[in-house]
Amino acid sequence: MARTWLHRTSSLLIVCSVLWFHLATVDAKHHHRRPMVLPLHLSSRNHSLHRHVDNLRRHLQQSEFSPSIPNARMRLYDDLLSNGYYTTRLWIGTPPQEFALIVDTGSTVTYVPCSSCAQCGKHQDPRFQPDLSSTYQPVKCNPSCNCDDEQKQCTYDRRYAEMSSSSGVLGEDVVSFGNESELVPQRAVFGCENMETGDLYSQRADGIMGLGRGRLSIVDQLVDKSVIGDSFSLCYGGMDVGGGAMVLGNITPPPDMVFSHSDPFRSPYYNIELKEMHVAGKPLKLHPGIFDGRHGTVLDSGTTYAYLPKAAFVAFRDAIIREVHFLKRVHGPDPNYDDICFSSAGRDFSQLAKIFPEVEMVFNNGKKLLLSPENYLFQVSGAYCLGIFQNAEATTLLGGIVVRNTLVTYDRGNDRIGFWKTNCSELWRRVQFPGAPAPAPLVSQSKDTNMEIPPALAPSGLPPNVLPGSFRIGFITFDMSISANDSNLKPNFKELADLISQELEVDKSQVHLLNVTSKGNDFLVRWGIFPAASANYISNTTALSIILRLRDHRMQFPERFGNYKLVEWNAEPQRKMTWWQHHFLALALGFVTTLILGLSAIGIWLVHRRRQQAISAYEPVGAPTPEQELQPLQS
Repeated sequence: MARTWLHRTSSLLIVCSVLWFHLATVDAKHHHRRPMVLPLHLSSRNHSLHRHVDNLRRHLQQSEFSPSIPNARMRLYDDLLSNGYYTTRLWIGTPPQEFALIVDTGSTVTYVPCSSCAQCGKHQDPRFQPDLSSTYQPVKCNPSCNCDDEQKQCTYDRRYAEMSSSSGVLGEDVVSFGNESELVPQRAVFGCENMETGDLYSQRADGIMGLGRGRLSIVDQLVDKSVIGDSFSLCYGGMDVGGGAMVLGNITPPPDMVFSHSDPFRSPYYNIELKEMHVAGKPLKLHPGIFDGRHGTVLDSGTTYAYLPKAAFVAFRDAIIREVHFLKRVHGPDPNYDDICFSSAGRDFSQLAKIFPEVEMVFNNGKKLLLSPENYLFQVSGAYCLGIFQNAEATTLLGGIVVRNTLVTYDRGNDRIGFWKTNCSELWRRVQFPGAPAPAPLVSQSKDTNMEIPPALAPSGLPPNVLPGSFRIGFITFDMSISANDSNLKPNFKELADLISQELEVDKSQVHLLNVTSKGNDFLVRWGIFPAASANYISNTTALSIILRLRDHRMQFPERFGNYKLVEWNAEPQRKMTWWQHHFLALALGFVTTLILGLSAIGIWLVHRRRQQAISAYEPVGAPTPEQELQPLQS
């Protein structure tokens, strides 16, 4: 879904308000930058009453929550502009099967490919196998759902505006949130895909994690079980660094977090009350209700960019162009669209604020959200382009770009959404638990290693995983293909090595560049991770952590390094040393010492001998020579 932003078009199936499931919508996400389409919404009196009763019940539940109620703290992976989405890791079943799911506040169902899928693409992880889970149960056909042809199991269907679709059956199983989460595994209903089309078929991520409002939403299910508070938070990484953090459940908001009211009855989407926009401190001259049309101003984590009504977009675009009139305008990456792009702004992201103006979003309550350049620009081929576009309809849609490096709290229990500027990549390190073991490992997919990691265990509340027996890792190698953005620039491998050490959480001295081959803009790089200076092997815990990060592509690099792909990794066992190898240093030291002593003794003997020869060759002055002694006397 890179640079694809699925705008939602749905038709809501008629569902009785007293039934356990509220089955579903036909979402619509729209790709590229064509006019955004949001799902139609059934706003009948009974439906509004049903949602009002749900909200009232949850408010009553919240009043009974103890302060110690847990939450699920989860890491985000991938990058908004390179991949078009952020993913998190979720484990389903017993033993757990791992999946990379796109976090989507506009979707109300979580789904993964099923092993029985007749038409599913090749994704990041193996398909879900219900037969291998001892806790899996199909959701049996009942009057509250659509059923399969055999009238045995409930089904779901999602169709998207650009002709992508996902359909399958509904099942229930244990869902785990990782070792960093306080929340223990919980049973939840999810979709098991039997068919994918379009971008859902071709994307690398396994599926969708639905965070929207709805009975099948993972958030609603956990709240209904009273295991988390009625809130969740997302924090996306910045322009040059991907990743981030997600928390399911309540958090204590920072004192300077800015809130806007969110009306749950206006639409099924998370909305805010946006009143004005300011560029360089000057308000845009717009009609007072410009941001209140149709669905209002909607936040959608599954959309990449932002879309404004026509008048607001034109005013915003013109204001930005006036403020950076000294920059050169260049063509954008898409020949089918007139992108607003600027060159000559440099490559240092930290200096963009000195060139591009600040933008402020002003809410109805007078609070302001400051947008830095990374919140409305994206970089491509050395240029910076506006990441805010014109919408064909009256709704304002704010995608992930607007909230990069911003902690966004969806406080559903209090009908408000909060914003707090922070470094989201660093935030993950602050919210995770110190000393927590890595997520449950799976069997290695490397071609060149015979090492096996134990079967995955439930990732919550278990001791750290260890390798079988006394198996020890001597070193780890991995091959990485890199496609550089600029043909004139060679990747800075020293800087890349430092970034790898940070992502794998090892010392810089442990990362070694082993080999580099190149062809044009493409590089194949082999790296090695070696034991720390004070050790002769890599500990099991560290090795598992490294292998999981490599296998799951969890390393995030700045966009200036271009696109990268992990080709292969290999874990080499610690080699058992022979007696000679084990005592090599002592033997070498003894040999060198003996050699030095021997040479010294020989040297001393030679010096002594020469001195003796010099003494014996000495003759007094006037002493007769042998020739004189043999000469006959003359008469």
